[in-house]
Amino acid sequence: AVPSPGGSSCPLLPKSVCDNVLMDFDALKEAQSGLGTAAVIVMNKQTDVIDAIMRLAYFYKHESCGQCTPCREGTGWLYDIMTRMTEGDARVEEIDMLWELTKQIEGHTICALGDAAAWPVQGLIRHFRPLMEQRIKSAQLEQIAA
Repeated sequence: AVPSPGGSSCPLLPKSVCDNVLMDFDALKEAQSGLGTAAVIVMNKQTDVIDAIMRLAYFYKHESCGQCTPCREGTGWLYDIMTRMTEGDARVEEIDMLWELTKQIEGHTICALGDAAAWPVQGLIRHFRPLMEQRIKSAQLEQIAA
């Protein structure tokens, strides 16, 4: 299971971390996540976690009012790159670009929507980077074979 302890706006955590973390503000902050609204989301092993974060990126792109440039432009880029990650139509180097993009959004907007858009992607990269790399490499091998 892959939970997001504070709802869609908090970095997700792998089961291995959740097995040992106390679900309170301080412990989750230490685990690089948060309690947020305490609307816990749990995804089972059948969930495509890359696709799930891509859908969250779409949600935040749609919800952006467009007033702040980092949010207006950044959420669109997050969604576009995450879509390509989901399809395997990305490059491994783009994972680092995605991380940098989240850092350009986080803390640079008027409201909290920018942070909420960036943190789930950060959690994905922090805990599931090997899965992202595997998706990209598998897609590249399929393209070569075709």
